[in-house]
Amino acid sequence: MPEDEDEDEDVLCWLQSAPPSKLYLYFERLRLVMEGEELTAQQTALYDRQIRVWGVDAQKRLSKANVLVSGLNGTVAEFCKNIVLAGIGSLTLMDDRLVNEDAIHANFFFTPEEAKHSRSSLAEVYCNSLREFNPMVHVSVEKGDLHHFDGAFFDKFDVLVISCCSLKDKKVINNKCRQRKKRIAFYTVECRDSCGEIFIDLQSYSYAQKKSNGTVECHLEYPSLEEAILTPWRDLPRKTTKTYFAMRVLEYFESSQNRKPCQTSGSDLPLVLQLRKNLCDAQGLDESHIPDLLLDRLVAAGSREHPPVCAILGGILGQEVIKAISGKGDPIKNFFYFDAADGKGIMEEISPASFS
Repeated sequence: MPEDEDEDEDVLCWLQSAPPSKLYLYFERLRLVMEGEELTAQQTALYDRQIRVWGVDAQKRLSKANVLVSGLNGTVAEFCKNIVLAGIGSLTLMDDRLVNEDAIHANFFFTPEEAKHSRSSLAEVYCNSLREFNPMVHVSVEKGDLHHFDGAFFDKFDVLVISCCSLKDKKVINNKCRQRKKRIAFYTVECRDSCGEIFIDLQSYSYAQKKSNGTVECHLEYPSLEEAILTPWRDLPRKTTKTYFAMRVLEYFESSQNRKPCQTSGSDLPLVLQLRKNLCDAQGLDESHIPDLLLDRLVAAGSREHPPVCAILGGILGQEVIKAISGKGDPIKNFFYFDAADGKGIMEEISPASFS
């Protein structure tokens, strides 16, 4: 592409010889110049293939979006890598825990040797690695616990992704997002060995959907995390994945025992099974709907993550965040589950009747 677009002859020669894909990018950039919102030449070159898939406008929205991630593990590492490569505007990381050997099992941002001798926090190590993936993305670290920050802090961001966090704190953070004037997309992601869960709250969300007769505007209303999980189990479809109920049992167990997220072991199974019985009795659900073997597997896993499951969950989460920012593609409403035992990914809408 000619450097000086005032040289008409050079432009004409280039237009006559350029391949169609380059012509498309040229005219898209020209349109954005006229609108005063041009992607830089460096951005256009780096994200050339992505622009061909979802267009310049979507890439432009990505390059302006600010994402905050709190709680870092193998699944979140995969997610961060994906959105940094996609060209997000900025990524802020929060996790003051020090790097240790327990964190290396599903993590590709540091080696076992680095884990032994590092005195850095997980957020600092992730930050240094992610900057190398894409120098055009601003990656930074914020210290502290997210649930202690006031609402104004959240206004800096378009997307929040939460992991390694108690149910109580997830609900507090989600509600703070919903209290802001701007819409802040909220996600949680958890991986327990070979099972994983993603929750999505886009609040009031509109997007374009392609139909055979053209493009139509679609609108979705999302419940908060608190509203979603308060939906009575007896009101849910019989085919609702068993993993949904198992995850709720484990959350209740950790809360009742004052445990940190995923702080369980096989010795906890008898208490977990008793809690399952109590919850099922209260909710009018047969205990067999939450199999012993599934709970045993999740409880014994503790904080252990299965790397292939991390890759799948991180990929799906990255895809959903890009959808929400770009406004292109049907977003999940409002839970996603994956279980390596059967290799199935399942989308579930868990909402009070008023949101259906």
